[in-house]
Amino acid sequence: MKDGKLLQGQCLCGGVSIRLKHDNPTMSACHCRICRRWSGGPFLTLESHQAPQMEGAENVRTYSSSDWAERGFCGTCGTHLFYRLKQGEFYALPAGLFEEAEHWPFELQVFVDEKPANYAFIQRTREMTGEDVFKAWSP
Repeated sequence: MKDGKLLQGQCLCGGVSIRLKHDNPTMSACHCRICRRWSGGPFLTLESHQAPQMEGAENVRTYSSSDWAERGFCGTCGTHLFYRLKQGEFYALPAGLFEEAEHWPFELQVFVDEKPANYAFIQRTREMTGEDVFKAWSP
């Protein structure tokens, strides 16, 4: 595990615990259609370029949601655990897993071109369209 602040979280039933060291935890929001369908609204996340350590990994189930990514969830309670790129080490972990997330700055919104008009955040953040995201993170 790399240097940084130790972040700990868990699913609703406690069957999966997550540990991750992160130098600068911040919150991001994804407005893409897939994330909104999966999470019921904008997907609020902590982004990481390392895999989190998971206790209770036998309870983790995954779903291949696209050619490039998969999503993990607790097989017992259904709590969303991660979005992960199949190539590389990029994870987006639901901010709600972590108690301290309420103290993280909200810094980035992605797929803003897919965001419905019926909600908005007060905070000003950096914004990226879907095209911006694919340009920035495609191999």
